[in-house]
Amino acid sequence: MTLPKGKLIAIGGNEDKGTEPEPNFQQKNNLNFFELQILSRIAHETKNQKNSHIEVITTASSIPEEVGENYLHAFTKIGCTNIQIMHIKNRADTQNPDYIKRIRECDGVMMTGGNQLRLSTIFGGTEILSTLHQRFIDEEIVIAGTSAGAMAMSNTMIYQGSSAGALVKGEVKITTGLAFIKDVIIDSHFDKRGRFGRLAQAVASNPSCIGIGLGEDTGVIIRGNDNLEAIGSGLIIIVDGHGIRHSNIADLSEGSPISIENLIVHVMTKGNGYLLKQRKFLIEESANND
Repeated sequence: MTLPKGKLIAIGGNEDKGTEPEPNFQQKNNLNFFELQILSRIAHETKNQKNSHIEVITTASSIPEEVGENYLHAFTKIGCTNIQIMHIKNRADTQNPDYIKRIRECDGVMMTGGNQLRLSTIFGGTEILSTLHQRFIDEEIVIAGTSAGAMAMSNTMIYQGSSAGALVKGEVKITTGLAFIKDVIIDSHFDKRGRFGRLAQAVASNPSCIGIGLGEDTGVIIRGNDNLEAIGSGLIIIVDGHGIRHSNIADLSEGSPISIENLIVHVMTKGNGYLLKQRKFLIEESANND
């Protein structure tokens, strides 16, 4: 199996007006998606660093123009000037020849927060997505995303589920994401929104997957679809379901509480690593680090 030459950078996001609201959580109404330190790391990981051509894809956001301007300002602040915005709002927009050309030529893409189901339904089966997949395998492109943009990266994607009822069968909804990486489920805003139960149910339903819970201002760089490096200021929770000995989820009726035995959990901070294929925690991540 060919390992991808590209890198994934998944970020836990921050409260912002472009993200879908969740009951019981107050929206802060600002547009600081994450600290500039993480944005700088994205630029650093691209081939030409601060001179790289990065496309910001605002599809997931409910306020794409405002979000796009915020990213232009933030990238400019750290010295990046070759930044372009793609306001792809529907499937017809994905056929725009200019967008397709820019996706073929850019050094990286950044998918904003919002609603991850918009990403999967608008980009699924399109030339833009197939081009990104091919470039991710063959070239050193960086595919980054925050919040919804991070959650959509994997083959298995959570698209709905409140934190309050997360360990009740049927409360967590899963569909197919953009599939840059398989056997992984990514959740965002993890600590602030109390989403452990949501990710636990998702992993119990798909025990071949490793769950990655991303705190805000926190993320992971994934190299070769295997080697994770923790970045940012917060916590990353790894949920491993391979060793589950008992789960009653298949036998329950909708609305019943779930029980799970032997779900393995790791807590990572900046500099820690994790090998997905070996399911191995690394105290210091240095392998394959550019």
